[in-house]
Amino acid sequence: MRIDSSNIILDPNPVLREKAREVPLPLSDEDRQTLTDMLEYVRNSHDEEFCKEYNVRASVGIAAPQIGLSRKMLAISIADEDSSVEFALVNPRIIANSTKKSYLENGEACLSVVPDVEGIVPRYARITVRAYNLLDDQVEDIRLSGYPAIVMQHEIDHLYGKLYYDHINKNNPWMEPLNAIPI
Repeated sequence: MRIDSSNIILDPNPVLREKAREVPLPLSDEDRQTLTDMLEYVRNSHDEEFCKEYNVRASVGIAAPQIGLSRKMLAISIADEDSSVEFALVNPRIIANSTKKSYLENGEACLSVVPDVEGIVPRYARITVRAYNLLDDQVEDIRLSGYPAIVMQHEIDHLYGKLYYDHINKNNPWMEPLNAIPI
């Protein structure tokens, strides 16, 4: 499945509000290919010329409901000058989290929410996720903090029918959470 902006599901499509179904392991060839295509979309979206040529919006993550599949799969690719992290996960779930919170100072955005809803989205500062990782071909526990932890929570929310703006304070969208770390 070639993924581009034309097959990204937009809010208020009901599939974005469904709880996604577990994916059987071992992965079928179709699920393996879909997840590979999702990761390729996110990787390619880092290239500005590719985005223009193929009508792709830049992103760091995508979840299967965003392409119309109510399945617990997500792909993340975050790269900067210093480091990079990539995941192609099936049935991810947060098994541990910090009490401390963090948030992106400029708020979050989403391929499926146009236009962006502005405001602070409180997230756990640190999480541990258990999932099958296609890239390592095994179930593993993944510990994350900072920006990668925020991205992972954003994508996992999609698997439970939640959108980032559900976490924004309706009365004061830019209210900073107490004792939270801005990123």
